[in-house]
Amino acid sequence: MLSPQLLVLFGSQTGTAQDVSERLGREARRRQLCCRVQALDSYPVVNLINEPLVIFVCATTGQGDPPDNMKGFWKFIFRRNLPSTSLCQMDFAVLGLGDSSYAKFNFVAKKLHRRLLQLGGSALLPVCLGDDQHELGPDATIDPWLRDLWEKVLGPHAVPLDLGVTAPAVPWPSRFTLQLLQEAPRKCSEELSVAGTDPQGPPSELQPFLAPMVTNQRVTGPSHFQDVRLIEFDISGSGISFAAGDVVLIQPENAASRVQQFCQLLDLDPDQHFMLQPQEPGVPCPERLPQPCSVRRLVSQYLDISSVPRRSFFELLACLSPHELEREKLLELSSARGQEELCEYCTRPRRTILEVLCDFPHTASAVPPAYLFDLIPPIRPRAFSIASSLLAHPERLQILVAVVQYRTRLKEPRRGLCSSWLASLDPGQGPVQVPLWVRSGGLKFPETRDTPVILVGPGTGVAPFRAAIQERVARGQIGNVLFFGCRQRDQDFYWEAEWKELQERGCLTLITAFSREQEQKVYVQHRIREQGPLVWELLERRGAHFYLAGNAKYMPAGVSDALTSIFQEEGGLSSPEAAAYLARLQRTLRFQTETWA
Repeated sequence: MLSPQLLVLFGSQTGTAQDVSERLGREARRRQLCCRVQALDSYPVVNLINEPLVIFVCATTGQGDPPDNMKGFWKFIFRRNLPSTSLCQMDFAVLGLGDSSYAKFNFVAKKLHRRLLQLGGSALLPVCLGDDQHELGPDATIDPWLRDLWEKVLGPHAVPLDLGVTAPAVPWPSRFTLQLLQEAPRKCSEELSVAGTDPQGPPSELQPFLAPMVTNQRVTGPSHFQDVRLIEFDISGSGISFAAGDVVLIQPENAASRVQQFCQLLDLDPDQHFMLQPQEPGVPCPERLPQPCSVRRLVSQYLDISSVPRRSFFELLACLSPHELEREKLLELSSARGQEELCEYCTRPRRTILEVLCDFPHTASAVPPAYLFDLIPPIRPRAFSIASSLLAHPERLQILVAVVQYRTRLKEPRRGLCSSWLASLDPGQGPVQVPLWVRSGGLKFPETRDTPVILVGPGTGVAPFRAAIQERVARGQIGNVLFFGCRQRDQDFYWEAEWKELQERGCLTLITAFSREQEQKVYVQHRIREQGPLVWELLERRGAHFYLAGNAKYMPAGVSDALTSIFQEEGGLSSPEAAAYLARLQRTLRFQTETWA
């Protein structure tokens, strides 16, 4: 590897930005570029003045906030006393990851791009705005942007002519060497690496709390199309505390049957132990894996074999394939002209890594174990809104989980890794422990006693609002209005008895929409329009805060339209004034959303 020195810095909340950054690192090394990949808060930010070439990859969370692992960097880079020539020697590019269903789509990436220009940096490209809502995901924007990036980088920072890009059929070096051990280790390092006893500080991704599962109860009717669970954990002795709006992160595992199938396919002994060694300086071993580690632990708890593979997976798999026909097909799927076919084969039907390997058995059996870390991303923790308050349920944490299962044209139904794993756990059959930790969420609720809240939570979107209502009732906060929507009163009306009891006590105003109980479908946005005078009174005259949580597809736009109609009809505003009123509510955090695809 020769110069130029490329630095990739990422701010990641769920792991996607880290995945993209590691992909950038691989592509850079293919082009003979020295490349370091680091989290923004682990990089000494004062050294930026010496960096000639930096790619920033950053997600936007919550209401336009930076991820947790770039908050220190964010605070520093926006210091007012930084000279406007601080970064005049730096060429940079910013790749953003966001969700266009949120008002502040890719806010962090856009704001960072502007700030780097203010500090004298030279932008190689316009900011890349990756969008989770696109059918092909963020890659739809990232792939063409990266092609332009490498053209720019290899122009002013040319590599020697005799180097160039590694040929597509030649595998790039693996990040790690993997040494198989002849004997199993005497000490069970795997048990020692799992936190939960004597933790240093609050639980975290590297040191989760092994929470005993207390109950795992289906809360939808037997004839309902979806299995939704109310799951409760015992967090006593964990040091975990949380407030309404916070989220719990859970580290799931692959099913034992999938682990066995994967090991058979790749001719791996699940009981074999191994040691890892990085190939390059500055590349750490995965912190979640013990050393030594068993193949079973690696496959069950680390490799995301149930994820849908990216284009780079097919590219590397083609390089490793000894089978001519399989290699040709893999090269075709990884080529620029093969992207529509790749989408049809993999992305649309949500075919998993394990299923792809089954389709290419000769290649799968030839994959060197060391390359598993380059081929397959790690299992990322899944975030769930906390659905309970410590004021109502001390030392307990509850979540509402919709078990993800749907059909594509593939024979086998698609299943969500974490929700299916959680649903399979039965504390009635013996002790069950789940690795988890808590982080601040995107929703922040007013602390003053007389500030009302309007909460719109159809379906499982009601989960964070249950925590908020429990917390507010316990503190004597008044003015709690909940719009709840579901299909049918007797099938998926979550916490019906609890809401009605609070209503009888005068602690809650409940407005419901049961979409399938009449010929014309009725949703929460219809009920909001019906309650226009109440909504306007609360927002305009009593300073209420408005919250929305749930599916990102149609509901948020429908609710926004309902509100702007209310502002016009009840407040006498013109259409532009109503839009400006809504924007002002968002800007001042009196309108907050938490939606998901």
